[in-house]
Amino acid sequence: MQTLETAWNFIQNEILGMHWLNRLIGSFLNACGIDATGKIGGTVQFFIYDIIKIMVLLGVLIFIIYLPPCLEQ
Repeated sequence: MQTLETAWNFIQNEILGMHWLNRLIGSFLNACGIDATGKIGGTVQFFIYDIIKIMVLLGVLIFIIYLPPCLEQ
């Protein structure tokens, strides 16, 4: 049961929550010389992360909505 809970937490946090993307953007900002833990760096990190996450979620939503009519033809 513990293994199932661990697997679900991984899926929920890393895949659905996109925590990997947040860490990747933080690493990129640090490589560019911007402190991701500061106010401005944190704001930039959140802005980039949120834009990418929203675009991915909208893309999935649009794909789900428009795929069934395309399959009927």
